[in-house]
Amino acid sequence: MSDKYILIVDDSATLRASVNYTLKEAGFVTLNAVNGKDGLDKLQQAMSDGKQIAMIISDINMPIMDGITFIKEVKKTPFKFTPILVLTTESQEEKKMEGKKAGASGWLVKPFKPEQLIYVTKKFVR
Repeated sequence: MSDKYILIVDDSATLRASVNYTLKEAGFVTLNAVNGKDGLDKLQQAMSDGKQIAMIISDINMPIMDGITFIKEVKKTPFKFTPILVLTTESQEEKKMEGKKAGASGWLVKPFKPEQLIYVTKKFVR
């Protein structure tokens, strides 16, 4: 079976490391990006390499390109049907609505519980 990749887009190296660790323990393969622009580049690269991106996990507050803009941009690409989980410190209702409107499939607030992240990921990645 070809691997299904999960793209993690977050400017925090610590957070990326913990998400990577959690998902790898659960048997998932991950790719990393440091902001929305880098995330779009990684998606482009994955497409060129024939890698299947099963899900995207993105922060909201990042330099260069924030998560909401990133989600809107992803929706203009061949990855528009890829589920996007927002993992952020933002818990305000209006931010969540903004994310949903942009196309986010789910929302988890940091700090996350590993089992919660795995549960949500397994719901999106078949």
